[in-house]
Amino acid sequence: MRKSKMSITHAKPKKQHDRPKSGPKGEKRVVDTMPLYILIVIFFVAYLIVQGVSSLSMIIGAALFFLIIITITIEVLNGFKEEGYKKNILEIVIAIAAVVIIWFGMQFALGTPTPLDVVPSCSMLPALQRGDMIMLQGVNINNIRAPIVNVSQKGWNATFSNLNNVSLECVAYSSQANGYAHVSQLYAPGDNVGLIKVTPSGSSIVYNQTGLIRYNCGIANIKYSNGTVAQEVTTKSITIGNTTITGDKNNSIVVYGTIPQDEFYKLGDSYIVHRAYAIVNASGTYYVLTKGDNNPGLDIQYQNYPPTLGQVDGKEIASIPYLGYLKLILSNNFVEPTGCNFVTQN
Repeated sequence: MRKSKMSITHAKPKKQHDRPKSGPKGEKRVVDTMPLYILIVIFFVAYLIVQGVSSLSMIIGAALFFLIIITITIEVLNGFKEEGYKKNILEIVIAIAAVVIIWFGMQFALGTPTPLDVVPSCSMLPALQRGDMIMLQGVNINNIRAPIVNVSQKGWNATFSNLNNVSLECVAYSSQANGYAHVSQLYAPGDNVGLIKVTPSGSSIVYNQTGLIRYNCGIANIKYSNGTVAQEVTTKSITIGNTTITGDKNNSIVVYGTIPQDEFYKLGDSYIVHRAYAIVNASGTYYVLTKGDNNPGLDIQYQNYPPTLGQVDGKEIASIPYLGYLKLILSNNFVEPTGCNFVTQN
């Protein structure tokens, strides 16, 4: 029987440059971002808890801001290492293009250049919370809910020729022995309730109202976050010409941008999320009078010009809690504004 020949092949050793790139010695290491995401969640929860303490919310909010920026940066660099610069840049471009397409699609569908916005303050408590993301729909005179009052353009222009004519705040006051009045937003037994006019030269109590718009003051209960209850002087209704209007919580909530002459703009508020209190038809031009549900007075009472209907970005049609805090944090709006520790009850 014939024996089969066995051949033995000796493998040549691989050269140094033939070593595979994958594996512990050749792979491109990426940074594990999971701990950063855990820290972001922890800091976000802590930020929500300490909202009432301005110093802590500033520190935690700033830390959260930098954590988000660092995490995004590392994720982008990881993508470059894993997939290469060209592919990763292409994916970023595609993602940005998708966001732009969705944004313009929402603008077209909802009829507003600002389909999404964020509630920046607590002036709309309890209907809307600070940090709520809201979806907006474009407004016109047929789809915005608020009572309409007809006036002449001449009368309207005369009223707003000097903003101090309508910037009258409802307050509690009591006369002092030296002739001065002690003025407060909070009401105490024995106080008088009336209007105060604030001008650059000083302030004075208004005993007789004149003009197109007049305010009717009253008292409302407010409940603080610690459970205590107090009384606050508020605007109960307004009279425009011969028409008296009481605020209705079923009216539309609208968003409008402030202008440099507005007191809210000077305080740092670029836009306002408030409820439409009334609409004034001044010879075909519609002006929206607004008020925060948790504010004691209308915006015009605090030296803010009412926007025209065309200046309103839209009306709120839906809201998502907490989601808007990302915008507030990324815009360095860390500190909770005043008015978040109480809710007006009536």
